[in-house]
Amino acid sequence: MDLAKSESDKSLQDESFDKLQALKAGVKKLEIKCFLSNDSDNLDSYLEFHAGAGGTESQDWAEMLRRMYMKWASNKGYSVELISEHKGDEAGIKSSTIKISGDYIYGYLKAESGIHRLVRISPFDSSARRHTSFASVWIYPVVDDKIDIEIIEKDLRIDTYRSSGAGGQHVNTTDSAVRITHIPTKIVVQCQNERSQHKNKETCMNMLKARLYEHELQKREKQNENIESSKSDIGWGHQIRSYVLHPYQMVKDNRTNFESSNPEKILDGEIDNFLESSLYKINA
Repeated sequence: MDLAKSESDKSLQDESFDKLQALKAGVKKLEIKCFLSNDSDNLDSYLEFHAGAGGTESQDWAEMLRRMYMKWASNKGYSVELISEHKGDEAGIKSSTIKISGDYIYGYLKAESGIHRLVRISPFDSSARRHTSFASVWIYPVVDDKIDIEIIEKDLRIDTYRSSGAGGQHVNTTDSAVRITHIPTKIVVQCQNERSQHKNKETCMNMLKARLYEHELQKREKQNENIESSKSDIGWGHQIRSYVLHPYQMVKDNRTNFESSNPEKILDGEIDNFLESSLYKINA
């Protein structure tokens, strides 16, 4: 670059600048990869979405959040699988679980657990008033066969029920959906995406292993008094991120103070800068 400047060689200056930018991006990518060193960081993830109080508004917001993470995964070339879905009465979803598979998915997404807040002019309000909605996102690692999670049969309550369908010929006439409750921890998982009860039960057991693994990780974090834990202070009164669409345009992470003035791009899956800022915060 110095040589190009001294010789006033504009094309060489441009080439040098491009190479420096590529080097900077490569270093940042390696730095982020260094943060993903925990045993579970390289695992796939389950993402659970739950609408908060507020009926249709929050249910629509929960579906918008699900779409955001699915778009992020799709843009990255990761695979996404819908595990379960409980649709809203008018629009959106009351709850849903998806699975995202790819390299270091849990490592990238683990800090996304928490309450997400939306402020907008409601498309469901005929008076066009501003509404605030809340929805939760919970991230759990997909436990692989190398991690041994002991589940005692007597600790489980297994319920079967009829999957909800689109109507007509798509209505499921058998009790193929499965819900498993782990009595000691009160953890509940459910799956309805397969027509086979056996396959739904298998998926539920895998999800339960993931939840129990995450439960154990949280216990260890509390025991170690790790105040930097990404989930140590999450509750319904604590929002990790706000998405404001009116009266101004802003998405702001309340933990890292990182913000963007382009919520449309964020809701379309471009969340890498938020993920990276969270990783820097956790590892600071």
